[in-house]
Amino acid sequence: MSKPIGYYTNFTPGEETLLATLQDNYGAAFEKISKREKLVILTVLASHIGCQLEGDCRAEIFTIAKQMIEQLTIDDLTGMMEAIIVQIRWGQNFVVEKEELPMQQ
Repeated sequence: MSKPIGYYTNFTPGEETLLATLQDNYGAAFEKISKREKLVILTVLASHIGCQLEGDCRAEIFTIAKQMIEQLTIDDLTGMMEAIIVQIRWGQNFVVEKEELPMQQ
């Protein structure tokens, strides 16, 4: 079972914020939002945050993502998303500089 949004954010019940409105409209665990809609929100948020970060993205990362899409099940893809989100939030931040070479094969 999912935890309420307050577990993941600075939301405190009783506050009049966007998070309170979202919880009122869509449930404490976003149970009134479909899986497809949650993925759309995740895509938009990830894109926005990615544009705010410094550094570049190595070309091989797009290849890796394509391979994941082609070879992993939906359950494994969802698990990869969860693992990546945990690393984004709590892991170290490796910054790729322009002069770094692509992965050697």
